Amino acid sequence: MAVPGKGTMETLRELWALVVSYARQETVDPLKKLGKSLGWGIAGTLLVSLATLLLGLSVLRLLQDETGLFGANLSWLPYLVVALVMVVVAALAVWGISRTTRTPPPKAPTPPAEEHRL
Repeated sequence: MAVPGKGTMETLRELWALVVSYARQETVDPLKKLGKSLGWGIAGTLLVSLATLLLGLSVLRLLQDETGLFGANLSWLPYLVVALVMVVVAALAVWGISRTTRTPPPKAPTPPAEEHRL
């Protein structure tokens, strides 16, 4: 049913503008927000990874230079210790990421018992 005073072309233009604005609202805007969140997540991941790497190198340097426990025959041992520590840190990270809090689904309410009247 046409609105009096509006032509068919004007109605079609308004319809097209409505469809375009709806599509933008429901697709483009959420994708922009998702991209922003994804960017921050990637940046955070890179920074945490770099910090973990530098921390591992500092522990290696500490074990090599400051302890004096590892002579010529045991010079490989600090590398093994740091590698094992890094594997444990990675395993804890994977475990923490994959761990989900699973809440049991809500139970359906039981219907009230019907009373039989005589």
